[in-house]
Amino acid sequence: MTGANEAAETFRVYAIRYARREGRRGQHFHGYDDRWDEPHPTAYYVWLAVSGRHTVLVDTGIDAERAARLAGIEHDASPVAILAELGVEAGAVDHVVLTHLHYDHTGTARAFEQARYVLQRSELDYWTGPWARRVERERWLVDEDDIAGLVAARDQGRTLLVDGDAEVVPGLSVHLVGGHTAGTQVVRVRTARGDVVLASDACHFYENLEEDRPFPILHSMTGMYGAFDRIRELAGGPGLVVAGHDPQVLDRFPAPSPSFEGRVALIA
Repeated sequence: MTGANEAAETFRVYAIRYARREGRRGQHFHGYDDRWDEPHPTAYYVWLAVSGRHTVLVDTGIDAERAARLAGIEHDASPVAILAELGVEAGAVDHVVLTHLHYDHTGTARAFEQARYVLQRSELDYWTGPWARRVERERWLVDEDDIAGLVAARDQGRTLLVDGDAEVVPGLSVHLVGGHTAGTQVVRVRTARGDVVLASDACHFYENLEEDRPFPILHSMTGMYGAFDRIRELAGGPGLVVAGHDPQVLDRFPAPSPSFEGRVALIA
């Protein structure tokens, strides 16, 4: 973490959609729904926060090679390539915050060789410990090579393991919420519009939060509800929450320029 003498700054925050999938409602909301088979598209994002001193990437998306093996995923471009379009080279990223370790959030982490990874200790402990290996239905959710790369980075001193809430750099903090996974964290970012919360998979779709209905892939049901409450507490207002997989993000927030329409949203 940055030294205590560094003054807090405001950040510009972007949501970058790099892939999409045509899903069904029943795949995205816990419990039976008589609209189960209605189309319900999914967007895949990474998030970029830039200040005068820091460039922070939140999650790193799906590796293109893995995306090609997944049925239904339309992989539009590598997150690294879209960052370059925005004028941000991988080497300029100083921190990579991983909200959790599912494969669609860790896939290009190794491209950011100059960055320090930030994740919850409980998340890494879970996926490298005995319990996850006994729950076979969960193993498809992580990429073993990605996990091995993060363990190696930890052993090299390039990983900040957090226990709970922590300031990563002044103006940007992480907050343990759990629910979706053992160590899911959300990110609060100070912006000119107020405190933005990058909810990631603590809130896949705005409907999860607005209808108080969890996503079906979860570690703890009560944890999911608690995450909804914490997101509301941390955000500077209801319009400053960014859902993790909702195509509506690109409708609720403007593109930074016409060339990024339908691909990148400027959150604040």
